[in-house]
Amino acid sequence: MLEQIVSFIIHTIEVSGYAGVAVLMALESANIPVPSEIIMPFSGFLAWKGTFVFWIVVFFGALGNVLGSLFSYYLGFWGGRRFFEKYGRYLFITRHDLELSERLFRKYGAVTVFVARLLPVVRTFISFPAGMAKMNLGKFLIYTSLGSFFWSALLAFLGLKAGENWTNVEIYFRRFDWLIIGILLLLGVWWIWRHVKIIHNENSK
Repeated sequence: MLEQIVSFIIHTIEVSGYAGVAVLMALESANIPVPSEIIMPFSGFLAWKGTFVFWIVVFFGALGNVLGSLFSYYLGFWGGRRFFEKYGRYLFITRHDLELSERLFRKYGAVTVFVARLLPVVRTFISFPAGMAKMNLGKFLIYTSLGSFFWSALLAFLGLKAGENWTNVEIYFRRFDWLIIGILLLLGVWWIWRHVKIIHNENSK
């Protein structure tokens, strides 16, 4: 499966150039887990070969991230809360959870968005709750742009330096992804246990 994804990404970039980089990075930020850990290192490798210009490919990578993030943000902004109020109980999400999420984003939204843009896996989905919490759009764009630029530059730089051995960079980041996924699974188990405990306490009263 991973090999097919890698082949698709490489083929798209080779055929579409900078536009392909932007589209792939937009998909990653629009809640579709297309790994930037393959997109940008390979683009950096192409910069090493002279096919791309390093800072131009970084720009298009970050631009794609911002455009995809905007789509996810407005998806959460327009329908996110209504969706979770109607179906949240099936996902172990209560109205209290929604209100807490909104308070946290109002207080720490800028920092949360910036840091999340630098974390594999998490960065793919962070824009939706930001929109659902109706985070200030200006701040959202600023911190999303900064985080996306740093992430794109870092991965492209690693691909640039790796040269012909760029696949070693991809392997390293995929392992890091699995670590993040493992942590998220543990958090998911804790979330379900917490929700069941809350329901049990409410029923005991």
